[in-house]
Amino acid sequence: VVAPCRQWSGAGRSLPADSTGLIHRHRLAVGGREVEGFCVEGAPAQVVLHAVLELAPRRPDLLVVGINYGENLGADVTISGTIGAALEGAALGLPALAVSLQTPKETHTHPSDDVDFTAATHFTRTFARRLLKVPLPFDVDVIKIDVPDDATPRTPWRLTRVSRHTYFRPLPPRREDWGRPARVDYEAWWDPEALEPDSDIYAVAVDRVVSVAPLSIDLTSRADPGEVEALLRGPAGL
Repeated sequence: VVAPCRQWSGAGRSLPADSTGLIHRHRLAVGGREVEGFCVEGAPAQVVLHAVLELAPRRPDLLVVGINYGENLGADVTISGTIGAALEGAALGLPALAVSLQTPKETHTHPSDDVDFTAATHFTRTFARRLLKVPLPFDVDVIKIDVPDDATPRTPWRLTRVSRHTYFRPLPPRREDWGRPARVDYEAWWDPEALEPDSDIYAVAVDRVVSVAPLSIDLTSRADPGEVEALLRGPAGL
């Protein structure tokens, strides 16, 4: 078990140059037994690098990232440190599982012991066991799971795709003086009529089922290459 030493919400797959990479040993109580754990002074993706390159006694069979406080849906997924860590593992050639639980906004940066992880733990265990038995097909590098806050172990799951819509809408800072510190805040917002019915947002926010989305580290557009090249080379292009 390896984790960042502090909260890194919104870190994406960043590798900050000023991270020290210091590693601290911890003893964790898991399932009635003591387990050795570590925290790394670095962003989530850096934690994966240190875990795989320094701490693991052998190459891991599966990377499990999470369970994250807060859902990671739609166009916001690249903001997520949870998804960033999973993609870092995928770049190392490891199959990865990234799990997030829908929680109140205030827990995104201030975790609470009041959050019930029972359902999210069930789905994490279920899919982790599955991925240890069967290899992921080509072009599936990460399985992204998002669990609604009212889910139970009996809640259905659905294979989805990442929505092109944002799930957390950014809000303009409230300040009159640009010389004062300010933060771009956010709120959950979506239009059910504009959402793709097969998307991760629709599954979690509208139908209240568990979303299971296969991700690829290949970010190439699915548009017809011939059309794109014709557009770029045509009279209006270069």
